[in-house]
Amino acid sequence: MSHHHEHAAPTSGARLLITLILNLIITVAEIIGGILSGSLSLISDALHNFSDGIAVVISYIAIRLNQRPKSEQYTFGLKRAEIIAAIINAGVLVAISLYLFVEAYYRFMSPEPIEAQLMVIVAVIGLLVNTLGTLLLRAGAKDNMNIRSAYLHLLSDAVSSVGVITGGITIYYWNVFWVDPLLTVLISIYILRESFHILKEATNIVLMASPENISTEQVNEKLTTIEGINNIHHVHLWQMDEHDIYFEAHVDISDRLVSESAGLLKEIEEALHEAFEINLVTVQFECDSCDVKELLHK
Repeated sequence: MSHHHEHAAPTSGARLLITLILNLIITVAEIIGGILSGSLSLISDALHNFSDGIAVVISYIAIRLNQRPKSEQYTFGLKRAEIIAAIINAGVLVAISLYLFVEAYYRFMSPEPIEAQLMVIVAVIGLLVNTLGTLLLRAGAKDNMNIRSAYLHLLSDAVSSVGVITGGITIYYWNVFWVDPLLTVLISIYILRESFHILKEATNIVLMASPENISTEQVNEKLTTIEGINNIHHVHLWQMDEHDIYFEAHVDISDRLVSESAGLLKEIEEALHEAFEINLVTVQFECDSCDVKELLHK
């Protein structure tokens, strides 16, 4: 697994850099095109692209921080830098979407004429660039929330560009100008939905929540089936990042000698990894030492 991560980060970094350059180019093109054509949805697409550029920079910095070795001050390393980057990127998307809701409302109230041909041409260029960006980041997005947040920026822009193209064609043939703000609202709703999912997942990790698919009761049932364990208590279960799940607990083992506890620890590690993919385990063995033996220490 470690071998995979060593190579994945530099590759993602290089692809993020290429994506950043592409996004800066299309952002400038769409802002100019949006102003000249009078298209709000095209300008909204440009704002999304600009946020893409910021997202890519943040993601790249986070990747570099994550590669730094552990230190006396940061004994876990900077594993959560990418989680924080994901929160920032998703938060920016939420803010932009809310802003575009307001702008779309005003455009609904006061529709403005739009140069549909220019709108479509610029949107097609944007679609090509954003599609290329999503292809560059697609592989890294599967296993990395940070890359996934940047990928979502690009994917949302690709979807946005399709909407803008559709709206431009509709406006060109039927002069239905309210299609422009309608598309802006639909695009913003989609982005909000995806962003909240990332925000929820990333915030849970920062708040040291237990993984959603594992409960302390399940862990307790699994470990108390191991011969020699009377009970487990003072349990803590949390994620350091997307991949590393930590578990620590007090384990009551009756009168086992300390020399025999090494084999028991190995059993615990194997049981937790096999059942829950928990890969970092800290156990304090004891013999009836704690007065309070609740699963969760309050």
